[in-house]
Amino acid sequence: MQNIWDTEVEFEQYIIQGEPGRKERAENWQVAIGLQAVDGLKPSRYLLQTAQDHIEERISIDEVERRIAAYYQTEEGCREEEGTDEAD
Repeated sequence: MQNIWDTEVEFEQYIIQGEPGRKERAENWQVAIGLQAVDGLKPSRYLLQTAQDHIEERISIDEVERRIAAYYQTEEGCREEEGTDEAD
């Protein structure tokens, strides 16, 4: 089975390394993205990059929310593939 938009590959490094906080955040992101995939929704590349920043503790979950909301107000965010905003 193909990975869900490579998120398993992208976040797997944190799960394998086993650092408790990063591992838990990576697993949570994988579950959340997987649940969206069940509904046929694909996250944006921007969300995946932002999730990585959160996993690595560069930003808080509140900052994730702010960044995603702001992203979809930009020209680039408006050009995203249909449905990614719902997934994000």
